[in-house]
Amino acid sequence: MLLISSVKQTFEAVKILPRKCVYCNNVNLRVNYSMIFHHFGKYVLLLRKVFKKPEKWKIYSKEIFHEMNEIGIGSLGLIVIISTFIGAVMTLQIAFQLVSDLIPPTVIGQINRDSNILELGPTISALVLMGKVGSAISSQIGSMRVTEQIDALEIMGINAPGYLILPKVVAGAVMVPALVIIAIFCAITGGLIGGTLSGAVAPSDYIQGIQGGFNGFTVTVALVKAFFFGFIITSVPAYMGFYVRGGALEVGQAGTKAVVIGCISILVSDYIITALML
Repeated sequence: MLLISSVKQTFEAVKILPRKCVYCNNVNLRVNYSMIFHHFGKYVLLLRKVFKKPEKWKIYSKEIFHEMNEIGIGSLGLIVIISTFIGAVMTLQIAFQLVSDLIPPTVIGQINRDSNILELGPTISALVLMGKVGSAISSQIGSMRVTEQIDALEIMGINAPGYLILPKVVAGAVMVPALVIIAIFCAITGGLIGGTLSGAVAPSDYIQGIQGGFNGFTVTVALVKAFFFGFIITSVPAYMGFYVRGGALEVGQAGTKAVVIGCISILVSDYIITALML
């Protein structure tokens, strides 16, 4: 009898357990969706404050040029190195795949050019900049928040979101497209250098390939992507840092979240822009 009752209790517990777990999962799912819309709404409201009319354009213009130097010139060396090696590696991999005698070697340069203009140049550059620039922006604004510097600006009647975030957003929207153009040029040049040094493709064939069948609209698509990527790279980390609470540990965690969410946002927007424009 004791064995039967224990088996019966176990069966009833197992029968009840799935219902409880399904209910908990549904509740957690609803909470996650509500948190996503909550943060998105706060993000939109923050952008509304950011794009308010500035009090003094002279002060804002000075900050904009400072941020352009930090974002653009400060990241130039990293973009040049990464893009050059990506272009060289892409040339070697394309040459390795195109082993048929029916395919002319000029196709190597054409494929490398189009892939770098449409995808690798804008997206890889944006992901790299999100890790470098995005984490710095989140840490900077987050440190100002936990040390109550932002509260002091608001007490003095200064539009803190506009003063702290607007110059970064404008600088990102201007400098990221410029960096993407440089990245594309370095990638194509790196492909020429890598293909020549390895013997995968002759320089004349590569140059003929990058000149043939060029569609200028691909550059327009790359610049549109770069503009939106620049906006994401600066605005998402600024939001994460602006609303951080706690101390140094929370500032670091906000920087990590900013990079992760920013990278996901870049990839999602990359797909949307590509689907709409191509």
